[in-house]
Amino acid sequence: MKRILSLVLALVMVMSLATFAAADEAKYAPGTVLRMATGYNSTKTGLFFDASVAGSGITLADGITYNAGDLKPTWVAVENILGVKFEDKYQGNSATNEFKFWKDRLGEVDMISGNASALSEFGEAGKLVNLADYLDIMPNFAAYLDANPIVRLSITGNTTTGAIYFSPYFDGVNDIERMPLMRVDWVVKLLDGEGEFTAEASNMTAAPVYEPYMPTSGTVTVDVVTADGTAVETVTKNYDAAGNIVALMNAAGPMTGVDAVNMLRTYIDVAYNGYYGTQRSNLFVGQNAAWDADELVALLRCVVANPQTLNGTDSVQGLFSREDDNNQRRVDMFRFAGTLFGVRGMESRQDYLFVGTDGMLHDARQEVDTYVALGRMNALVQEGLISASFIAGSKESSSTMLENDLGFMHYDYNQTQTILNETKLQPGEKYMAVMVPVARWFDGTNEEGVYMRFTESWRSVKTDGWAISVEGVAGDDNKLYAALALIDYAYSPEGMILMSYGPDAFIKTNEDGSYVTFNFNGQQMPVIADATYAELWEKASGNYTNYARQFLGSTLSFVKSQAFEYQCTHEVGKEGAGYISVAIGLGVIKHPELAITENPWYTSIPTTLPHTTEDSNTLASYTELSASGRFSSAKGGSNLFCDIIVNGFVEDGLSSPEECVDTLTNAWNGSGYLFIKELAWMELQDYYATFE
Repeated sequence: MKRILSLVLALVMVMSLATFAAADEAKYAPGTVLRMATGYNSTKTGLFFDASVAGSGITLADGITYNAGDLKPTWVAVENILGVKFEDKYQGNSATNEFKFWKDRLGEVDMISGNASALSEFGEAGKLVNLADYLDIMPNFAAYLDANPIVRLSITGNTTTGAIYFSPYFDGVNDIERMPLMRVDWVVKLLDGEGEFTAEASNMTAAPVYEPYMPTSGTVTVDVVTADGTAVETVTKNYDAAGNIVALMNAAGPMTGVDAVNMLRTYIDVAYNGYYGTQRSNLFVGQNAAWDADELVALLRCVVANPQTLNGTDSVQGLFSREDDNNQRRVDMFRFAGTLFGVRGMESRQDYLFVGTDGMLHDARQEVDTYVALGRMNALVQEGLISASFIAGSKESSSTMLENDLGFMHYDYNQTQTILNETKLQPGEKYMAVMVPVARWFDGTNEEGVYMRFTESWRSVKTDGWAISVEGVAGDDNKLYAALALIDYAYSPEGMILMSYGPDAFIKTNEDGSYVTFNFNGQQMPVIADATYAELWEKASGNYTNYARQFLGSTLSFVKSQAFEYQCTHEVGKEGAGYISVAIGLGVIKHPELAITENPWYTSIPTTLPHTTEDSNTLASYTELSASGRFSSAKGGSNLFCDIIVNGFVEDGLSSPEECVDTLTNAWNGSGYLFIKELAWMELQDYYATFE
């Protein structure tokens, strides 16, 4: 958020929404009608209210009653500010499917949602307006791109002309996205206190399958944030003194849950030389946490073998995804695997691509280390440390696992999941984001790799955006300039506030009409009105994104500030996210940069790369590699990575990590895919050099 919010800061303190000056530059007649085939991903999240949200009429915190078919408050404000009229053409689809619906009927709409690759492809075919041709009358959008060159790279559709065919969308930017989340109270119950852990009953751990990832001898030093969050200090994992906890458990074989906990307690005391004292849980859940994959596996063994202590039953699940029967959520399991085992590309901004230390593009699907990590996750499945519902796939859901005290940990968004502390969990229960794990990352600074924390889950340009239909606005400069003015306004300081917060009526103001503000990531951002906060809980159970999209009509595209969402985060959510934020600020957690970095390994891959129509068609022909093929992240799809986690290497042609790479690279055209992507990346870097 740093650079985006710097644009907002100058006006936030002194003004609310103002008349849009850029409209004087892009001349159009008052009352110009724009036909909008735009929204987020359903009829509930369009510019206009649908009956499922508005019912027979809904009164919001602004005191106005809205009915089905009415514009939502954000877009009422846009109409008033820009002097335009909106006509609803949105079919209620995802951006990808909305564009598919209209792509042969673009004369019927003026603005259209779509996914970046399709918008760039159709732009190159002359179907969508090249926004770069109009930057001289889009001062806010031009200034935003000048201040954020990596954003421009992500939306450049042609490196020869510098064409831009859509406006970028940010669901937050330059900030961490997904985080590990744990039942903190369970970790405390198992690990903290004087003396040995005791329990009247426990289960047996499974026969060990998972093998050590971290060293089994020697020492490893890692940087941690001090417990008070003020500085950085170094702690040592002493394997010579303590051994590797997984190796120790494996050698002992199946044991009672009580014995497993006490073995882990002793290991923590010795390996860290008493650093955590009797609050051993801080190894995992504290500001000064230093946990790694092996320590997590040991903890999972303890959790799964002690349900009687943790939930009073004879069964508890370890790792799970938010919805184990939904492929869109299941893919978070392999994303977490990348974080656990130091594998790049598992949470890429584009496909599975990342920039290597050689400056070249690499595809995680064609890297042996990827499949080694997935094999480790399969070992967890074999030990029963990943939920039975994840293994069952579409046959069984995990959506109520937390509220029923059946699940321990998953990898997800902090705000939406920690709300459950308010809505689903009982007093004394605590589900919180915890520190990113220590892993061995090969960032090029050491041939043996570096034991550090790194997250690839870093917010950047999303893969969707809004575009202007050439045929729709053809011969009507009023429509063209009104559409350009809308995009430009969305990137103005006041426009970015409106597109995140909704109109002034939903924001807390001082007596002089200026916004009440608070410090967010070093910037002063508006505070939401008390009535807005109350309504958010009443109508959306505290879920900011659902509230904003369904009721306010904000965060549908353009820039979404996390400042509103942060105010709606449960106190437990703020605690865990606060630990992570401090660690990022102090450099203990590293991440990709939204820039062309000196060490290319840290360069965030652009969300899209510019391709010719021929190249796009060739890429589409590689069906096994496509989002609708073997690597889907859609709700009803399936993903090979998830399949390997569940089943291991059992498929013909995919019977080992090496065979997986060979199949992907050769039989499934991975080499051709990477050649096309690399060529576009090189062209994009050459283009970047012209305006750096």
